[in-house]
Amino acid sequence: MKILLAEDDIQLGELTVHILKKKTGCTIDWVTTGNDAFDYALASSYDIVVLDWMMPDGDGRDTCARLRKTGYLGAILMLTAKDSLQDRVEGLDAGADDYLVKPFEMDELLARMRALTRRNFVPLQDDVVQIGALKLQRTSQIVIQGQHEIQLTPREFQILDLLLQNRGRTLSREVIMDKVWGLDTDVNLKTIDATIKFIRKKLELSGSRELIHSVRGVGYKIES
Repeated sequence: MKILLAEDDIQLGELTVHILKKKTGCTIDWVTTGNDAFDYALASSYDIVVLDWMMPDGDGRDTCARLRKTGYLGAILMLTAKDSLQDRVEGLDAGADDYLVKPFEMDELLARMRALTRRNFVPLQDDVVQIGALKLQRTSQIVIQGQHEIQLTPREFQILDLLLQNRGRTLSREVIMDKVWGLDTDVNLKTIDATIKFIRKKLELSGSRELIHSVRGVGYKIES
């Protein structure tokens, strides 16, 4: 199971990550703002997104509503200290699949997550992604430009695949680093720039037009 946790309470976030990993062995990405939760949810496939209601830079309810407006279909569980009927209605109307009031027992959180995974699913990604004459095959990890196969390293393939999954959206260097290397890596942001440069060069040698665009001070994108 792959989980995105959005919780700005550091102590609760650390505890939740520790217990979920210990009891389920799942993979967890933890962010502390609504904007990061939005970016991460759209940049990867999660079984469940757990959103705290009260967060800086976009609260959980607004983040949930934004995700649903983009067509996001993954399971979303809202965490909040707000326990009135109206609050619960607002959370569910924003697109949450379930609602858990703080303080809560970890066993109840786990039970609700299990229930959500039984009735929700993240659509499978297409095995072949194509833009113009460029074709990326996920199963075989092959990239073809016209009649020519482009030899990419595993990291280069992952970055190109990530950008293609998010065509039309700018991905920050931090998001790319987390999704390809992991946040606990000792790789710095300059490594991402260098890897993008190598990908561009290989694409250009195969006759591809400029595909990956730089967004000054932010990151990279592929136009939709």
